[in-house]
Amino acid sequence: MTKTMFGPAFTEDGVLFRLWAPLHESVSLKIEGSDPRPMQAAEDGWHKCAVANAGPGTQYRFILPDGLQIPDPASRFQPQDVHGPSEVVDLSAYRWKTGDWTGRPWEEMVIYELHIGCFTPQGTFRAAIERLDHLRELGVAALQIMPLSDFPGRYNWGYDGVLPYAPDSSYGRPEDLMALVDAAHERGISVFLDAVYNHFGPDGNYIPSYAPLFTDHHKTPWGHGINYDGDGSEMIREFVIENAIYWISEFRLDGFRFDAVHAIMDDSSEHLLHALARRVRAAAGGRHVHLIVENEENDSDLLKRDADGEARLFNAQWNDDLHHALHIAATGETFGYYADYVSDAGKLGRALAEGFVFQGEHMPYRGGSRGKPSGHLPSTAFVSFIQNHDQIGNRALGDRIMASSPTNAIKAVTSIYLLAPEIPMLFMGEEWGAREPFPFFCDFNEDLNEKVRKGRREELSRLPGFDVDEHLDPTAPSTFAAAKLDWSKRASEMLEFYKTLLDLRHRRIVPLLKGARGGNGVYRSAGATLAVDWVLAGDRRLHLDANLGGEAAPLLRRRQEGETIFRLGGSDGGQLAPWTVIWSISREGLA
Repeated sequence: MTKTMFGPAFTEDGVLFRLWAPLHESVSLKIEGSDPRPMQAAEDGWHKCAVANAGPGTQYRFILPDGLQIPDPASRFQPQDVHGPSEVVDLSAYRWKTGDWTGRPWEEMVIYELHIGCFTPQGTFRAAIERLDHLRELGVAALQIMPLSDFPGRYNWGYDGVLPYAPDSSYGRPEDLMALVDAAHERGISVFLDAVYNHFGPDGNYIPSYAPLFTDHHKTPWGHGINYDGDGSEMIREFVIENAIYWISEFRLDGFRFDAVHAIMDDSSEHLLHALARRVRAAAGGRHVHLIVENEENDSDLLKRDADGEARLFNAQWNDDLHHALHIAATGETFGYYADYVSDAGKLGRALAEGFVFQGEHMPYRGGSRGKPSGHLPSTAFVSFIQNHDQIGNRALGDRIMASSPTNAIKAVTSIYLLAPEIPMLFMGEEWGAREPFPFFCDFNEDLNEKVRKGRREELSRLPGFDVDEHLDPTAPSTFAAAKLDWSKRASEMLEFYKTLLDLRHRRIVPLLKGARGGNGVYRSAGATLAVDWVLAGDRRLHLDANLGGEAAPLLRRRQEGETIFRLGGSDGGQLAPWTVIWSISREGLA
């Protein structure tokens, strides 16, 4: 078992309970079914109590001087939700079947984002295991599970978690999550976790009542920033960093997607993000562990490579720029932030060849400049997608791109992002053209529920094209139920299309990615027509020719290059038919 400073620790005689509560001189421990007992206080803010007859299954709380009963902030399991007692769990008791698993290289990744509660009708870790063979046959190399930290209520996207060491009990026990990871590894599938270190949820976070969790020196969209650089911040930083190491070590996860890192404010000599990446990689040893960021600022410095082309800190960033350009091509939507990506196919070309569309230029919707240069980075420093939880859920009805866009347009953009050298990510059900919505949902007390309903109405009303009277109630059980995948519909022509593309990716594209350097992408565009070329490993050239419009258009190069490995649509006499995508590989110079 990994040793951590936080949470219960097993001893020869029983269990040592620990709480860092520097704002109080005394704290009591309450074992369920017995009287409270005082904890021993130390000058460094720690309170400890050894209990000889405690062990796995023991339920407990801490009691503050004012009588407030709180769960362990490093609780391993909350059988009665966030306001109930914590349970002692012996994670070392799980017997792993895949003890020799070391992970898969980054260039092999095909990521599949899923929400445990909506992925299956049962919405549990154990039920998800039953669907892993489908993902293996599809060509998925990694699951990316939306946040699991215990949240209040029956359902939630996961970004309102308040107990970061405890997987939410609505999905099953910690041992069930271990079984899911183990089963994925048996099938050669890595498992990533979406981790939220920029804020805590609004209900069930008791830490501010006994420790300096927040600071008024930094502001975030959720209020005061987390205290990563002020008085008492050393232990707050350790709580978060050890949490990441805990998931990697105890649950043998293969990496993280870190939510909204632009909202992690830190003026320390070593930013939390740098310390986090450094220590997680050290804890992983020789295993393949991959770190992904979501970063509204498009800060390419976080994606720097060393002399060998390996990531210094983070492997990649979710590339919203590429999503927006592909979304406009497929849907024609130009409202809200999409307006900044409207032009000919040039913005899409830049995103494919260089990473970010905005690399320091002014962004009208944002009202300021955005991003840093990214063309020097390898394409694998970016995760591409046509759908994810945000881009679906932040629509009034939570509707997917498949619900209203023409099939030929969907196939065209799909064949671009699944075969491009960026790392592709699917959203659950996308592979068979699932039409179920994925709206935002949560389950708080009625006061918070009303605030959420009002906040969503105001947020969506600012986006042109959304009638605020039509959006779903995010707190209604029916909204959550509507988001569950219908697996009876998976047999489809679209599923075979996805399988074909991913098989081609693994056979022909992935071998060209290892060792490929940045700065080797170029593009040309005219109207809806696009030509992109990349120099990849072994002096191989990858070429894309595409017409993402409804009318025939001229090919943008003198001739098509090399061996054609994929063709959607057609070309004749130098003309590309509507919604045509052609991929080819050559050893020759760029066209």
